[in-house]
Amino acid sequence: MTAPDRAGLGIRLAYCWAHARRKLVEITRAGAAPIAEEGVRRVGELYRVEAELHALSPEARLAGRQERSAPLIADMRTWLTHHRARVAGKSPLGEALAYIAKYWDRLCIFLGDGRIEIDNNTVERTIRPIALNRKNALFAGHDAGAENWATIASLIDTCKLNAIDPFSYLTDTLTAIVNGHKQSRIGELMPWNYSGEQTAKVCCPP
Repeated sequence: MTAPDRAGLGIRLAYCWAHARRKLVEITRAGAAPIAEEGVRRVGELYRVEAELHALSPEARLAGRQERSAPLIADMRTWLTHHRARVAGKSPLGEALAYIAKYWDRLCIFLGDGRIEIDNNTVERTIRPIALNRKNALFAGHDAGAENWATIASLIDTCKLNAIDPFSYLTDTLTAIVNGHKQSRIGELMPWNYSGEQTAKVCCPP
C-alpha cells in the first residue's frame, strides 16, 4: 500500500540489484565465466555492506552507503564499461551487462536514500502466496471482485510488514468506515497509522 498523499509527488522507481545479480549467476551456472563471476562478487560486496547497515536508521544507512557502497559502485561502473566494450552484445554475458548498464541510474538510487532497499526481495516474498493462489483467483466472480480481493490482500500483507494483526485492523477499519469516517482522512486508516485504541475511538465516538 502507498500513502494516498504520495501520488504524483515525483516518486522515483528504484531497480533491484537481485535481478541484476541473477542474470550474472545464470551465466556462471552454464560453465566457466570469469567476467560474470567477477560481477557476482562485486554485487556481493554491496550486499555485505547492506547486511551490516540493515538494522540502522535511514540516516545512518545513508551515511554508511555513501562511505562504503559509493566507492564500490564507482569501481563497478568502470568495470562494466570496460567489459561491455569487449563482449559480444548478443551473447548471454553481453545481454546481462547491457541490462545493468541500461538501468544503472535506477539501480543506484538506493545510494541516495537510506529508506530504499537494495533489492525488491521483501516485496517478492510478500506476494509469493498471492502468486501461488493465482488459479483460485481466476474465479473471483468478476472484475470488481478480483479488485476487491487484491485490495484486501494488499492490506493484509501491509499489516504483516508493520507487525499489525490483520483481523483486528480490518475489523476496526471497516467499522470506522461504516460509522462515517471521512474519505478525505482515509490516510489515517492506513495500516502504518493503525493503533487499536485510537481506531476504537474513531469507530465508536462518544
